[in-house]
Amino acid sequence: MRTKAVASAALLALALTGCGAEIAPRGDGAATSAHYPVTVDNCGSPVTFKQKPARVVTNDVGITELMFALGLEGRMAGYVMPDDKGQVDKVAWKDAYQRAPWLSKKQITKEIALEAKADLVFAGWHYGFDESSGVTPQALAGLGIGSYVLTESCRSGKGTERGVMSPLHALYTDLTNLGEIFDVRDRADRLVAGFKAEIAAVPEPAYRPGVFLYDSGEDKPYTSGRFAAPEEIITKAGGRNVTGDLADSWTTVGWETVVERDPEVIVINNYGTPDAEAKRQFLKSFPPLAGVSAVRNDRIFVLDYVDLVESPRNPAAVTALAAYLRTVPAR
Repeated sequence: MRTKAVASAALLALALTGCGAEIAPRGDGAATSAHYPVTVDNCGSPVTFKQKPARVVTNDVGITELMFALGLEGRMAGYVMPDDKGQVDKVAWKDAYQRAPWLSKKQITKEIALEAKADLVFAGWHYGFDESSGVTPQALAGLGIGSYVLTESCRSGKGTERGVMSPLHALYTDLTNLGEIFDVRDRADRLVAGFKAEIAAVPEPAYRPGVFLYDSGEDKPYTSGRFAAPEEIITKAGGRNVTGDLADSWTTVGWETVVERDPEVIVINNYGTPDAEAKRQFLKSFPPLAGVSAVRNDRIFVLDYVDLVESPRNPAAVTALAAYLRTVPAR
């Protein structure tokens, strides 16, 4: 079973270092063209593709929708993600969900990639890639499977925090790289230009209210620091992330920090009905938060999980949040 591919992958893996380094995908069934080979920078490492990947497996909704937004569902062996994908019927690429196979509702595994005969796995650290599960670009390379690492999730090693560029820059970088990898650069450039124009159209606010991103947690809240996508989504929308001083991505803080910083708006990260309503009720009934401006004035706004991780839904999330923040009076 793939004896030659595994042997050559092991030799190539020895020569590759850094986050995201992997062998060039085999691209089973993909036609070669003058465009190839093509090399892109992925998390600081050059990655070369000898031909267009033909059997891509993606992990998580935002990553999957990057492929869909570029019209690449036909190059996919399938996707891995939980049940709730957010408002799929409202996205331009909704039909792609019917065309690409849904392989699993759990996290990606090496077995899923092998059974799908993947030539490329597109995932991220904490979005499928994880040393504890054994699913890493290096491990997949040993199986003859290439990898592309979500730029939002880049980091250099175990325990090292993410954040090599701003979250929206990461979105544009991945779209551009995918455009090169799959020879659809024109479409990628149009998407990036459209997204930049949508965000640029958001009016500069006269006042920036403080915003707290509430992901989960009752003993201690899980939130977003400077390096995760909510930081830039909140900022571009005209708000001020009250935990934006934390040099971290997704992280835990104490409730005393939330009380002290007194956000005027709380954004709930919604993982699906009835998740958002349960979180809203908790926030409104949790005694330590009773005096916090956002709770006292019932200024709680909901965005879906996919809006708040790197995805082609980020620009629309900026627009929607901006409209809400403009209703908040200056202190």
